[in-house]
Amino acid sequence: MSDTVEREVKLAFASADEARAAVASLSAAPVRSRRLQDDRLLDAPDGRLRSTRITLRVRVEGDRDTATVTLKGPPKADLMKVREELETGVVDGMLLLRMLERLGFVIWFRYQKFREEFVRDGVVIAVDETPFATFVELEGDRGGITRLAAALGRSPDDYIVDSYRQLFVQHCRARGLPAAEMMFSNPPEAVRR
Repeated sequence: MSDTVEREVKLAFASADEARAAVASLSAAPVRSRRLQDDRLLDAPDGRLRSTRITLRVRVEGDRDTATVTLKGPPKADLMKVREELETGVVDGMLLLRMLERLGFVIWFRYQKFREEFVRDGVVIAVDETPFATFVELEGDRGGITRLAAALGRSPDDYIVDSYRQLFVQHCRARGLPAAEMMFSNPPEAVRR
């Protein structure tokens, strides 16, 4: 279980290959291999979590039912995304979802991405392939994020602090599409060739 403050930024890349090449240039150590993350955001029927900018997420990874449940506080005004994060592992994510739904919570958004993780200088570096774009996410302390972003040729002007849901909604609106769920219709292979 972790009880911490999350600090992160996303950086947009044209493709997963470009993002991986950029991360390789950092000589970061691999931490977790590429896997599918299937996330569900939950709220009370009256939307009280969303109205206070609190996020309750259940993330199921790969082919297993093991999951992580995360509660994130409202983001603080900052150049980077900064918010309280409470997180713990769960043996059976699908059972947890059923329990939360029986308690009255509803899934209001579901989204997927492929993620692989690396670490350098205490910063977790994730290559995230979503159904609509690819990002490198940097999570750690302010100095480490700033240094690694600069090493990737990026400045604070390039920092993206919106959530994947917000980015997906913006993407869909720009194309006149509905933004119901951010899911792969034909997921790419889980393991690269």
